[in-house]
Amino acid sequence: MKYIRSINWLSERLNDSNVCIVDCRFHLADTAAGEKEYGKAHIPGAFYAHLDRDLSGEKNIHGGRHPLPDLEAFRKTAESYGITDETIVIAYDNGDAMFAGRFWWLLSYIGHSHVYILDGGFSEWEKQGLPVSTEVPVPKEGCLSMNVRHDWLVSIEEVKRAALEKDGTVLIDSRAPERYAGKVEPLDRVAGHIPTAVNFFFQEGLRHSFWKSAEEQKARFKQLDPSQPVIVYCGSGVSATPNIIALKQADFAHVRLYAGSYSDWSSYEELPVEKEKQ
Repeated sequence: MKYIRSINWLSERLNDSNVCIVDCRFHLADTAAGEKEYGKAHIPGAFYAHLDRDLSGEKNIHGGRHPLPDLEAFRKTAESYGITDETIVIAYDNGDAMFAGRFWWLLSYIGHSHVYILDGGFSEWEKQGLPVSTEVPVPKEGCLSMNVRHDWLVSIEEVKRAALEKDGTVLIDSRAPERYAGKVEPLDRVAGHIPTAVNFFFQEGLRHSFWKSAEEQKARFKQLDPSQPVIVYCGSGVSATPNIIALKQADFAHVRLYAGSYSDWSSYEELPVEKEKQ
């Protein structure tokens, strides 16, 4: 399956010098928990990427809770894992795919063509009794080209045109239905969603931490036209990434990320939000 590799695939290649494994486990409610889990047990040879420290930039008034990192800094991080243009990279988290998805998106965005998410994540790896380690690998010296795929990302101005001028672009909100509806909002200034957005909860692309098939993804998005441009967002640009993969699996041709997502949009008091009628 495109962008995904199975546990069997990885278990057979643990000693392959051209495969780099990146552990992206993270917990939004406890930002140290994922790294602690990594310290207790991880897939042998895996490097650790921390969402706040390695996969996000500095927060400001606007830009969202997890703004994109400086791309040169991110490239250096990836190179310290030994990644080159030819390296096959496998990212994993506990199975929800959003943190591994963030790493997948970033590495793909700067132009790497061989990055995948581990189907089932670490939880399934452990469940299958496969080897784990506490050994932290020594930093390496990789060499990555930077060929940024600018068409993977949108600015807030493009989101405004989609939402307020209805320019024919589909906006997809990847958050849980109750947050999309505006019934609850635990994190952002105001509850609701960006005007015109439709809700596709990112977790519906998975079944018990395993990715649904391409045909099932097509069925999820059947109300949409695959030829239409799509902008995907979530709360802070992290859980949108599994939906981007799902849309690409469903053969949508023009899929882009609004990195600041709802946390950026709602930081502007003058921008409207919508709620579902009660």
